[in-house]
Amino acid sequence: MDAMEKGGTVETGESWDYIIVGAGSAGCVLADRLTEDGHTRVLLLEAGGRDWHPFIHIPAGFYKLLSDARFNWRFSSEPEEATANRRIAIPRGRVLGGSSSINGSLFVRGQPLDYDTWAQMGNRGWTYEEVLPAFRRMETFAGAGEGVGTGGDAVRGREGPLHVRETITRHPLTDAFIEAAGEAGYPRNADYNSGTQDGFGYYQLTQKGRRRSSAATAYLRSAMKRDNLSVRTHAAAERIVVEDGRAVGVVYRRGGMRRFVRASREVILSAGAVKTPQLLELSGVGNPDILKAAGIPVLRALPGVGENYRDHYGTRQSWRIRNAVTLNEMARGWRFLYELARYAGSGTGMLTYGAGLVFGFIRSREGLSTPDIQYHLAHASYADASTRELHRHSGMTLATYQMRPESRGSIHVASADPAIAPLIRPNFLAESEDRRVLVEGIKIARAIVARPALDAYRGEEIAPGPDVATDDEILAFARENGQTLYHMVGTAKMGSDPLAVVDERLRVHGIPGLRIVDASVMPTLVSGNTNAATLMIAERASDMIREDGKTG
Repeated sequence: MDAMEKGGTVETGESWDYIIVGAGSAGCVLADRLTEDGHTRVLLLEAGGRDWHPFIHIPAGFYKLLSDARFNWRFSSEPEEATANRRIAIPRGRVLGGSSSINGSLFVRGQPLDYDTWAQMGNRGWTYEEVLPAFRRMETFAGAGEGVGTGGDAVRGREGPLHVRETITRHPLTDAFIEAAGEAGYPRNADYNSGTQDGFGYYQLTQKGRRRSSAATAYLRSAMKRDNLSVRTHAAAERIVVEDGRAVGVVYRRGGMRRFVRASREVILSAGAVKTPQLLELSGVGNPDILKAAGIPVLRALPGVGENYRDHYGTRQSWRIRNAVTLNEMARGWRFLYELARYAGSGTGMLTYGAGLVFGFIRSREGLSTPDIQYHLAHASYADASTRELHRHSGMTLATYQMRPESRGSIHVASADPAIAPLIRPNFLAESEDRRVLVEGIKIARAIVARPALDAYRGEEIAPGPDVATDDEILAFARENGQTLYHMVGTAKMGSDPLAVVDERLRVHGIPGLRIVDASVMPTLVSGNTNAATLMIAERASDMIREDGKTG
């Protein structure tokens, strides 16, 4: 500790069994599960504060949190030619619950194929059949659980801490859109989380009653009452300390002072797909060339740190709407006051909405075994999609994205200074298949909206507009206007290949005592929103950690 003392770091003398870095989705699950026995001592460090703001707990409040620096890291990508040299906003939660406290509440497990693919890549124990018990354990699902072909209690949980229900407040326009999809040949699917995604219907949301069910409210709130868990907010981890080749603790900054705390068993990184690779590199773990360029001494060469970055990149098509009052009007004036009263009185209405009302999962071409395109429909249209500023007129928006993109980017430190944000290079649309699927998805969306069921509502197309017709024009629109869907994963991937960072039990290669449990370990993207999969990973990891603790 001599060098650390010279650098202004105070060793607290504290020792915990486990130190978890990050109280996001995964960190909250781990803090709860690892302290259930009442005697395992856990310290949970969170760079942000408590989840006190009403907008966090009102489901539709996420619109106000996308750019709020109090609860959001407010990252952005580096300009890239493929996306018109724009900086694209990349919100990430900086608060108890992490991104589960500021996201759109959509609950999507993905497809069985996703997890079977992880296992086929050499990650034993991660097939769909093997991860299904964790999905069931974590949820209390309020729906009937009957999907297309499969469903019911065999695949849905009824007694877990996370509450999941279908969107309860509907709208004639969204009903008509589902009918239009049926006219285009796509089935109604009552439960896309039951193993078969194909079709259209209403999204499932992480909500309990009228309130958001975040990882903090579902897992952490009750765990914080235990004497063997300590939660420290506004505690920004700066590096992992390794002694004699083993991870032994964490240096974090709180209240203007650096502190060092020890872990007798493990340090667990749950800081997310952006912060986890940054912390590894700040600790000297990563590609030696990148570390040396940043002035960071090399502790362990792991060239895959920060690589394999994957995210969903989508476009938003919008139309003017006739003969219906949409969210554009409902969010203003006396109608908004009515919605406030409705929410307060019955827990229904627009304030219960998530990031989308209607889902769609389709295949871009014949011959695919599963869907590769996802849609989000909302009866609203945006003057500025990045800030969710609504148009003054009635509108409808359909977001389209490819679920399993092949393009891969990177996240790396810009400096040895922990306060400087990392460089995020998504490399969106680099692969031709990604471009093809996105263009096809936009064309199919137009075909659905043109169906008779929407004749009474459909006005002119606002974006991309009728003048954007050819594949090249559609692609240019996507390059110039697309946004991330906030599903970044993969930057410390699981596997045994040269770019793998953790093994199948999420232990960092070559550094005993260090484990990673968050979205960064996903070797590929799941087919859909990523929060459900992240929670599942943490549930699985809690079992692994407890098992290894007994044998270690």
